[in-house]
Amino acid sequence: MPPEVHRWADLRKQVAYRCKRINTGHMVEADQRFGQRHAIGPHGVVLFFVSDVPAEPYGYQLHTAYRLWLASPEADDLPRLLADLAEVASENIARAASMRRRWHPLGPDGSMVNGGDMSLPNGSTYVGVGVSTLDSDQGRWYQLAHTLRDLPTTGRRRSVFDLKGQCYVLLTDGTAMHIDRDPHARLGVDGIRCNRTLDPDRVTYFNRHENLTEDCDDATRHVWRQLGALNHTLTTHLHSGRPV
Repeated sequence: MPPEVHRWADLRKQVAYRCKRINTGHMVEADQRFGQRHAIGPHGVVLFFVSDVPAEPYGYQLHTAYRLWLASPEADDLPRLLADLAEVASENIARAASMRRRWHPLGPDGSMVNGGDMSLPNGSTYVGVGVSTLDSDQGRWYQLAHTLRDLPTTGRRRSVFDLKGQCYVLLTDGTAMHIDRDPHARLGVDGIRCNRTLDPDRVTYFNRHENLTEDCDDATRHVWRQLGALNHTLTTHLHSGRPV
């Protein structure tokens, strides 16, 4: 199997792990600031980059930068948030080009992020974008956050660490991945659904998630499409002059 195949498979697993960590941090911060003037919204965007590090097992290091928003009606609408972000990115690209500059989503001008790896090693490559959301099959974030503050009628009070979260990811090699972060998942259940393999050495492999971005409800499909538009904008710009 070509080394590049193993590298991408490893990258998918690293991205999934990093998404879970970011989603947990997102949820804890949103819980701590819930109901306050500077409350955190339920959705965030994550950008993924890699730099070449020959000493690492697969020759790369993953870098992630993210953007969280203050709670507002606009920040609560995930498809709208993604569409607005793609539009802003396009405007920043055009504005920088008009001044014979090259825009980068990490800034210094028109930065798209406010957390994570705010600077990158020289030569780092954009490899994808994701969403961290506090909405899950348990319910919408605002409903869930209220339940944490309600007095339980039976049993113990739940904490934020009992709540699930989820992430959507698109990578530049065509990977689509959904990560269901469940703190009470059974041992061995990682919550990852991916349209491409996480284990390239498996001899026989049937991927029931091959059409992940289409085999879902209309609302989720809309999220995938808006995330795809943002990924296309960033990939086209950041990979211009190099193979994707």
